[in-house]
Amino acid sequence: MVDVWWAGVDEARPEFERDLDTAERERMAAYVREIDRARFLLGVTIVRRVLAARFSLPAAKIELDRTCSMCGKPHGKVRAAGVELSVTHSGALVGVAVADVPVGIDVERVDPALDVDGVARVVLSADEVQTLSQYSGLEKARTFATYWTRKEAVVKATGEGLLGEQRTPEGIQVRQLDVGDDHRAALAVVSAEPPVVRTFRFGSDLPR
Repeated sequence: MVDVWWAGVDEARPEFERDLDTAERERMAAYVREIDRARFLLGVTIVRRVLAARFSLPAAKIELDRTCSMCGKPHGKVRAAGVELSVTHSGALVGVAVADVPVGIDVERVDPALDVDGVARVVLSADEVQTLSQYSGLEKARTFATYWTRKEAVVKATGEGLLGEQRTPEGIQVRQLDVGDDHRAALAVVSAEPPVVRTFRFGSDLPR
C-alpha cells in the first residue's frame, strides 16, 4: 500500500518550523525565493507528521537522513528507518509518498512557455517524440509533462535514469495521479503487482 499526501504551497505556516531540526532550518533559510522555502517546509512537515502518526512519536523526534551518497552533505533523498519515502514539489503543489517498498513520486506544473520540442528531443524516446508531435499548444505541454513525470517517478523509485527510454523496467508499477489541469503527477513503485494507492490532503486528513 502507498499513501500519497498533497498540500498547496499556500498551506505553509511559520509555526511548522518548530518541528524542523537544525540542518533543515539552515537548508530552508538558504532558499532565496519564498515559494521554495514554503515548498521545503511543507515537504518536511508532511513527512514528519505522517511518520509521527505512524510511529506514535512527536514530529520533532522523527529521525530523517538526507546524507548525499556522492558528497556526504545533507541534501540527498530523505530517508527514515522502517519506511520508504519520496517527496516532490512544483508550481503550487507539494507531494509526499509513503510506502513499505521503494517508491518515487513526481509532480510538474504544466508550463505553456516551455520549449517542449527542444526538451523532448533530449529526454524522450523517438516514439514519444512522434506521439508528442500530434499535439499543439497547452495539450502538448500537458502530454510532455505526463511523459516526464512518469520517467522522474521511476528514477526516484529505482535510482536509475530513463532518459530516452520508453519502456518501464520490469518490476516497476507506474501510475498517473490526478492533480488537476495545471499539473501532472506520477507514482512509481517497485512491486510485481499494482499497488493500492490511498490519497490524502494535508490540511484535512492530517492534523496540523
